[in-house]
Amino acid sequence: MENSKNNYQVIAYYHYTSIPNPEELVTHHLALCKTIGIRGRIYIAHEGINGAISGTIEDCKKYMNHLLADPIFKGIEFKIDAHHEHAFNRIHVRYKTEIVFSGLRDPKEIDPTKETGKHLRGDEFAKLKEQEDVVIIDVRSNYETRLGRFKNSVTLDIDTFREFPNKVAELEKYKDKKVVTVCTGGIKCEKASAYLIKRGFKDVYQLHNGIIGYAKDTGGKDFDGSLYVFDGRVSVPINKVNPTAIANCKKCGTPTLRNLNCANVACNEQYNMCETCSDEMQGACSEPCFNHPRKRAYNGTGYYTRPALEQL
Repeated sequence: MENSKNNYQVIAYYHYTSIPNPEELVTHHLALCKTIGIRGRIYIAHEGINGAISGTIEDCKKYMNHLLADPIFKGIEFKIDAHHEHAFNRIHVRYKTEIVFSGLRDPKEIDPTKETGKHLRGDEFAKLKEQEDVVIIDVRSNYETRLGRFKNSVTLDIDTFREFPNKVAELEKYKDKKVVTVCTGGIKCEKASAYLIKRGFKDVYQLHNGIIGYAKDTGGKDFDGSLYVFDGRVSVPINKVNPTAIANCKKCGTPTLRNLNCANVACNEQYNMCETCSDEMQGACSEPCFNHPRKRAYNGTGYYTRPALEQL
């Protein structure tokens, strides 16, 4: 029986596919989401769709069934988490040049529908990562890997995925090893692994459905810290086997699993702070931000969006 406290779902998905008229699909898709009652962020491009949504279990089922019934999205997979409320305040459906920004837009150069690293399910990855000649390359942003990452993984000092192509030179020393790209839900791994192959890496894999999928398959063993997510939950626990916190509170230095956006709009820094210090600082990352005139009221999470509007 479904727990009444968790009668909502948060769903992440993406699908690389050829969409002939993405702008037209945006209009229809936005109307669909409003009709059903779905909230979240959905990006549609010529190369596919990328979404993170929330809704009641019934509403999410209607939405997923709609996509599954469309031949253009054949093979799409959904990563589903139970939740007690909407994780988003409103619905955005937008046309983008890419469904995840990488700067690798030329399908003649990189096309995830034709060539990517070999996909590994969670249990396959768990076995492979124990081999000595395997290198785990985390292609997420620095504020994400600071909060949580796999033991012994290689992280990149990047603010956005768009910087990844410029960092590949740092990875050249791993060209003759087995390399596995990992990310939150799998979407960045597609282009990252394809680009590594293009750059001459010989044995390239990717974690299918990302860290979220790995946690569901294995219990999240050897993932340290917590997983940064781009919704109202901010971060979610991943490891149920051997968990440990790796981020440190910016104020007191204690280990923490919490990530916040600074309450000062003029700063908006991504940072780590324990709950006690966050309450004391009212969501500000520093004393100047605490006293700044543009500081937002602290909401207890460090995740801020514009309020939902009824017409949306």
